[in-house]
This record gives sequence, C-alpha cells and structure tokens, in this order.
Amino acid sequence: MYSTGCRIGEAITLDRVSINFSNQSAIVLGKGHKEREVYFITRCEIWLKRYLSERKDHEEALFVTTCAPHRMSISQARNIETDIKKSIHPHKLRHSYATNLLNNGAPIEVIQNLMGHEKSETTKI
Repeated sequence: MYSTGCRIGEAITLDRVSINFSNQSAIVLGKGHKEREVYFITRCEIWLKRYLSERKDHEEALFVTTCAPHRMSISQARNIETDIKKSIHPHKLRHSYATNLLNNGAPIEVIQNLMGHEKSETTKI
C-alpha cells in the first residue's frame, strides 16, 4: 500500500490479473467505482512475485487469508502484524506515500491524480 498509495479497500479488491509487472502498475477500483492506474517500485515487484510464487492456492484475489485461502477483508488486512514496533495503520501508509512524493518535488496535481482525489484540497490535507 505504501508503494502505490492505495486505499485499503482498493488493495484488497485487487486480483492477480490486475497486476501488470511489465510496467509495474495495477488497475484499482477506487471511490465512486472509478478505475485508476497505480504504480509500484521495483522492491514491491520483487516482494509481490515472491509472495505469489509461494502461494499454492488458485484464488484469483491478490491478497488472501492463510487458512482456507479466500479474499482478505478490510478488517483482516488492518490486523496484519508487522515487525514495525511503532503503531502503523493502512491509511498512514497512504499519507506517507503522498508526503514522500511531495518531499521529492512532485506537483500537487500529480499527487492528486495518483491518490485518486477529485479535489486538490483533499490532497493538501
């Protein structure tokens, strides 16, 4: 989620076929059922490929539960344990993504588009 800036609901609705490794992108279904393309970095690509290669199920969902694999729910995704000691929430990853873009010189209009915001005021928050 950090690499793409996806909302948690967008990330869990991704299917394996939604991932385009050739241009490191995915099509997500955002708020208002609007599709947008998100991009991920090489490190994310490496971890996604590793994750998919270790899965033995045939579930179409990209992110699945470990027992009797089926699409992960939002609440299940929120409860994933991490090695990070500091409290981290999925939406913090989205904010960090936008802040990182801003700190590296991306125009607010580009960040707005990548985040799927209709209003620049939302992005500025």
